[in-house]
Amino acid sequence: MKGKKIELYDISAELEKEFGEPGSPERRQAEQEAWEDYNAQILMDARKSARLTQEQLAERVGVDKGYISRVERGLIVPTIGTFYKIVAAMGLSVELRPHA
Repeated sequence: MKGKKIELYDISAELEKEFGEPGSPERRQAEQEAWEDYNAQILMDARKSARLTQEQLAERVGVDKGYISRVERGLIVPTIGTFYKIVAAMGLSVELRPHA
């Protein structure tokens, strides 16, 4: 049985082409934006898992619904204090621990 031809490529080379070399200002900016988008997605998924609407979460945190929407879309990054309020309002906690 013949299978499809699998094409392999060097992801590091692709990342360098798109975002610059590791450690470059462009690459650091791209990595920062990726983390912000990742965190926004985690918060949105957690809110949905908690079965809360954006409006309900906003009310619990003491912000408006638009603020929660902007956080979940990665348009703004909440302060650490607001981040902890958001997490607590969903019945979750944040644990800081050293890398294994």
